[in-house]
Parts: sequence; structure tokens; C-alpha cells
Amino acid sequence: MSQTTVTSSTTTTTTTPSGLRSLYLIRVAFSLIWVALVATTSASLVSTDRPTVIAAVLLVIYPLWDVIATLLERRMAGTGSTDRVGTTNVALGLATAAGMIIAVFSTIGTALLVFGIWALLAGAIQLAVAIRRRRTVGAQWPMVISGGLSVLAGASFAAMSASATSSLSTVAGYSAFGAFWFLVSVIALSIRSRREKR
Repeated sequence: MSQTTVTSSTTTTTTTPSGLRSLYLIRVAFSLIWVALVATTSASLVSTDRPTVIAAVLLVIYPLWDVIATLLERRMAGTGSTDRVGTTNVALGLATAAGMIIAVFSTIGTALLVFGIWALLAGAIQLAVAIRRRRTVGAQWPMVISGGLSVLAGASFAAMSASATSSLSTVAGYSAFGAFWFLVSVIALSIRSRREKR
């Protein structure tokens, strides 16, 4: 999941499995910290409530972190501006952060709608990248699953945003599942790397 990030990836042939493993582990750590903060500070907030300051900051930071992770991966791959998918994902993350800044002054429901649209689009990008990257890097099935689940979760968030009972705990769950799939991807890449060395 995008976790976003989420999650986002770039389409390159020069990205190495070891580099991806390191980046994915960083994303796992970030997601787990983010989930813990959301769970301890915002779990009781429901759709009709206004986000607290802490919740607002966390909601804005999440898509911005996806932007940072995408830029780190682009730098690692050495693609720069030639990476159109990465550029699209960066633009999407920045637009989402801007939209979230506006949404957090309204209600949790509005913030969930923005988050849902972002999760859906970022998941679609992640899914497309993972499918294209299977031949060059391999072991991308966890990212395929994660991207597909992000699309479904995003649609679910958007749909539930109008419900008076929806809460930020659903967003924390989304990020936790994203961390899980990034960790699975680290394991899958490690197994593939060991097999290739034999």
C-alpha cells in the first residue's frame, strides 16, 4: 500500500534489489511509527469531528513522505526527470498534501475523502510499476498485491467518508497493512537475491 507508500515506486531498469530492500525497510519503520502516533492520538476521532492539530499534521505528512520516498528511489536509480511515473507520483503526493491542508480544517470525513482518492491513485501507480518491474528486478508480487489493495482501500475510504461513524483508525489500518507488504517484499527480494548468487 502506498504507503502510499504507500506506496510508490519508479519504473526503471537500474534499481537494484538491495537498494529497494533498504528503502522498503525505511518505509516499514516510518509506517509503523505513523500508525502508532495515529492510534495513540486520533483513534477516537470520527467523521464529523474536526482533526486535532496532531491528526492534521499526521495526515499531511503521510503523502509528503511518499513524495520523499519516490525521490529517494529516483536518486538511487539515477533516473531523474526521465522517470515519468515517478514524476506523476511526486505530483500526486504534493497535490494530496495541499488538498489535505485544506481538508483538515473541515472534518475527518473530508480528510478521509482526500486520503481515499490519493490511496486509490497511488495504489494504481504502484500496481502498474510493480507489474512492469517484474522482469528487471523480480519478486514484485507483494507490491502487486499491495498496490491492488491500496486501490480497493482508497475506494473504500472515499465511500465511507460520508459516514458519521468512520474514523481515523481505518487510515491507521491501511498504513499498517502497507508496512506488512513492504516487509514481505523485503523478504521476497532477499530470497531472490540469494537464489541468484548460488
